[in-house]
Amino acid sequence: MSLNKEETNGISAIMMMEALGKPPEYLVETLENMIKQMGEEKGVKVKEKKISEACSIKGQEEFCTCFAEVEIEVEEAFQLLLLIFKYMPAHIDVIYPEKIFITNNGWNQILNELARRLHGYDEVARMMLNEKAILEKKLREILGEKGEKKKDN
Repeated sequence: MSLNKEETNGISAIMMMEALGKPPEYLVETLENMIKQMGEEKGVKVKEKKISEACSIKGQEEFCTCFAEVEIEVEEAFQLLLLIFKYMPAHIDVIYPEKIFITNNGWNQILNELARRLHGYDEVARMMLNEKAILEKKLREILGEKGEKKKDN
């Protein structure tokens, strides 16, 4: 068996997409639009799609959930990574090929994009934590002032 040193092209995968919210017809429409956008991405082909009917969530009947199973084909592994970040599927199964070969350049591209995204998410999380701390401090100050005014009366 000879080992192919070229990157694997033509990767097929199934992505499970989920929408949560209300009204139910909006969820189906949202998934339809998402799948349409996915198919318009460079190097991505939507081969098949199945969208379930929206149904109520047990214990939270005011909200509904809807799933779509989307079979896609991408030209290269990097495009699959971009789809994952952009569309946030609930689950992915690579169905073809059995083995995927990626060059150093391919790995560099994938790992650098992953690192870039993680740094971006970390920055957002840190900003939110700082804003939360500021809001908590202001709330304690406001509640403290009201508590002191009540004691004065």
